[in-house]
Amino acid sequence: MKILVVTQYFWPESFIINDLVKNLTGQGHVIKVLTGKPNYPDGVVFGGYSASGYQEEKFESSVSVCRAPLRPRGSSGAKNLVLNYLSFILNGLKFYPSAVKDERFDAIFVFAPSPITSVIPAIYLKWKLKSHLAVWVQDLWPESLSATGFIKNKAVLGGVGWLVKGIYAFVDTLLVQSRAFREPVARYANPGKVVYYPNSYQDVPPSVEETRIPAPLLAELDNHFCLVFAGNLGTAQSVETLVEVADKLRHLSEVRIVLVGSGSMSSWIETQKQSRALDNLVLAGRFAASEMPHFFNRAAGLLVTLKQDEAFSYTIPSKVQAYLAAGRPIIAALDGEGARVIQEAGAGLTTAAQDAEGMANCIEQLFRMTSDERESLGQAGRAYYLEHFEMERQSQRLVEILSSRINELKGSSK
Repeated sequence: MKILVVTQYFWPESFIINDLVKNLTGQGHVIKVLTGKPNYPDGVVFGGYSASGYQEEKFESSVSVCRAPLRPRGSSGAKNLVLNYLSFILNGLKFYPSAVKDERFDAIFVFAPSPITSVIPAIYLKWKLKSHLAVWVQDLWPESLSATGFIKNKAVLGGVGWLVKGIYAFVDTLLVQSRAFREPVARYANPGKVVYYPNSYQDVPPSVEETRIPAPLLAELDNHFCLVFAGNLGTAQSVETLVEVADKLRHLSEVRIVLVGSGSMSSWIETQKQSRALDNLVLAGRFAASEMPHFFNRAAGLLVTLKQDEAFSYTIPSKVQAYLAAGRPIIAALDGEGARVIQEAGAGLTTAAQDAEGMANCIEQLFRMTSDERESLGQAGRAYYLEHFEMERQSQRLVEILSSRINELKGSSK
């Protein structure tokens, strides 16, 4: 199958789409990627790239990657984000058609975390190339805009809803990362277009090479009962809950809450750590994805949190798949679908979103378990991952879905 991938985010940024492309290519499919200049999450264009100018390069030696100019998202502020989103749309419309001139593709596949507006250049390419357009919906718009507080005005949110409805009208297949996404997505689209296709995870064993984790941090991980949170430290992740949990666990001197990552709330967490004298809260900073297995293997448990909001209750945070693959117990402060998956897998302990007291109790419960009991939780999660979220199997499933949908629409048009 020949697939054109359109995504605002791509390697060397760390997103699931990188491994999906790698797997599809390994299975013999021909992939071309249209993207922007890498600048996520810190909002600064990566070394070796310039925000201006069109650029082509290779990924994994065989995948053509075409990069349109992109205004970096900057460190913070709604204005910077809006300009970043707009620049992807406008430069995509300007540069992508010539990048695929005289080519034919079986499908155009859009990886669509926020913003959903990143689908707009692909809509034009669908018309231009006469190809099937599939969108992998990672965030619910306008719900996520309201949940994060990015947009509060009801009239504006209503306008965004109409925009989403317009975008979905041009899409042939809407792939949703959570079963709970079906109903909210179907509010804005024909339900017949909606197909469940979960996020997967590329299981990578720890590198045989020596880790780059600093020695003092390794000592913390090796000598204490560490609960690791890995990923973006932003408003949606309810990092306030993690700080409160650390505060409530002072009496367990062996326990450490280790935050691996960075984001808009990083400086706030640092301030809280200092002002509250939270010696049990470890801010590790951001590390390459290749280092994550080293963190996970040393962790007694893995943490996941989200804000309490209906929109977030529909979501399975992508770190859940990574945690399940790691074979470590999961402690989650989540509502809805994310909690359901962990409970169904028997992979750990859950409490309500933003329930710091409940999460602290879950951690203490895990702490007082035997090593065999903790191992049993981890292995149950690992087995669930292999059945539902393993990347190679899910890559094959994507091709099956696209082929089926293409044939279905061809049949209905006769």
